[in-house]
Amino acid sequence: MEALRLEWSGGAVKLRAAEAMVRQGLVTTVSSPAGTAAVVGWVGSVHDRLAGAHALLDTFGRPGAEPRLPAGDFAAVLVYRDRVLLMRDEQARIPLFFRESGGRVTAASTSARGLGDAEDLDPRYLCRYLTGNMAQPHSELSPFAGVRRVLGAEVVELSATGAMRGRHVHRTTREGGSTTDGSRPSEAGQDLRRALEHAVGRRLGSMTACHVSGGTDSTSVALLAARLLAAQENPSADLVLLAGRFGGGELAGERPYLDEAVEAVRRHAPAARPLIVDADDVADFDDFRHHAGDPDEPHAHAFRAPFWSRLHAAAADLGCDTLLTGCGADPVVDANPLHLHRLARSGQLRELRRQARAHAAVGQRGVREIVRAHVVQPTLPLAAERISRLTRRGTVLAGLGNFTRPPWLRPGFARAHGYRAASIAESRFMFGSRPEQSLYDAANYLAAPDPLSWRYAPRHGFFLSHPFLDPEVITTMRHRSAAAALRAGRPKAVLREAMADLLPPRIHDRVAKIPFNDLYVRGLRAHGDELIDLCRSARHPLTAEMFDIDTLCRAVHEAQLGLGDSYSWDRMNGSLALVGWLERLGDRRSAAPVVAVPVIAGS
Repeated sequence: MEALRLEWSGGAVKLRAAEAMVRQGLVTTVSSPAGTAAVVGWVGSVHDRLAGAHALLDTFGRPGAEPRLPAGDFAAVLVYRDRVLLMRDEQARIPLFFRESGGRVTAASTSARGLGDAEDLDPRYLCRYLTGNMAQPHSELSPFAGVRRVLGAEVVELSATGAMRGRHVHRTTREGGSTTDGSRPSEAGQDLRRALEHAVGRRLGSMTACHVSGGTDSTSVALLAARLLAAQENPSADLVLLAGRFGGGELAGERPYLDEAVEAVRRHAPAARPLIVDADDVADFDDFRHHAGDPDEPHAHAFRAPFWSRLHAAAADLGCDTLLTGCGADPVVDANPLHLHRLARSGQLRELRRQARAHAAVGQRGVREIVRAHVVQPTLPLAAERISRLTRRGTVLAGLGNFTRPPWLRPGFARAHGYRAASIAESRFMFGSRPEQSLYDAANYLAAPDPLSWRYAPRHGFFLSHPFLDPEVITTMRHRSAAAALRAGRPKAVLREAMADLLPPRIHDRVAKIPFNDLYVRGLRAHGDELIDLCRSARHPLTAEMFDIDTLCRAVHEAQLGLGDSYSWDRMNGSLALVGWLERLGDRRSAAPVVAVPVIAGS
């Protein structure tokens, strides 16, 4: 989806933006004597996008300045007299790509497909994608040869004629690890409450929708939004509480919590409008060919799109201009289990045993399992997975983790296009030299960007935004000791402390939510044969070159029978999404072009 496009023609810079997205406020264009900026998303605050765009243009226009990136969910192109800057925020919500040849950038766009050639794909990207569902957003590669991604927190500097000058990382906040001293729970809760309030406040629009599921995370975001709006002297913004409701199956058990969450929010904001969408007829993998084939890039979580697209379409029909979620709270505000790895590295074995027992009590798992998952596996991730595969033979899905080659990926293709190197890169990203810090980056990329929500933004009129993944919130939790977040039997203890005066008792005290397994099982039962048919009838030549189709189809059949686990299902889901994406790749040539308006054209 092309929100903006930069290119050079006859030595002149041409910058264009999608007209409909400019009207919706999804793209903001500003000019000053220094230059011109086109910003997709928002900088500083959703409520004042113009001021944020001007501030970005002025900040990076100062000679010799090396500023930190401001808060926001944005991708931007800044055109000055002597240079051009391409940049994205640290959380990398909004995509941005450039096409380079011989050290010169010839075009940039929010659409990789708009810059690439469907007949010239990069197999290295496909190997990176197939290592796991976090691979896309932090990989420089795109599916198309010669098209590169601007990374999160990166600023790409070009000359006025497009020559590459450099690529630099400009963090929003200072890096920092967890402190080793203790922190009182009340202090940690106060700090988190303050950071989360700021994060929610930056994201409030004219009509804000909040996902509300009845869980601690989404309810906290909705309550803070309600409090902030109620505190305004002349409230001019509306609040919508968006939820999917199930009348049957396991997920019907979430309904009492959902009702209580809505009631609690409306006590603070009586005018808040509940938008409860019946979802009993929705299942994973509904219309999978469409959801998997539509994005610019293959999307490993396309199977869950039917549920979310129904909710988001309902919010769009009501006129919402921003949508807040509770995504990211689990790894960011809960006790960090990979802190055990730091204790092992520093030889604090007695403290390691104590905290491992506490984590085991929280997760109702054995101490050995905790140590294996959070100390041994991060130390030798690829070796640990190979051993697991050897000891759990018998089915296609048995023992398949994040990094090992899935048995349906042909070994010749994997060797030829760097699958092993991609697996090593992915494992280093997830664990790094300090796994307890890598957890936060990995958590961010689980939630964003969402290619499906991004593609539907012009139709819906909003982008998804995740307050728990705000840089201020992440930095706040990074600087807290592990002891402040770890309480036996109380997951997300700091968040509960922070929200103790707002959360209703039933939600404050709940320790587990009903997962979406019912939706997944129902979808596989209903659409398993269609998925197998999709694989067997695939016409794109890369599908047969990459995959042993019979083995992939056996994996689908095993998943239908309930074999495997979440790791192996993720690997299978990602491969199915890639098959669907390749099948629709050629059909997009006939898509209607985006109507664009010129932002700047000059030499």
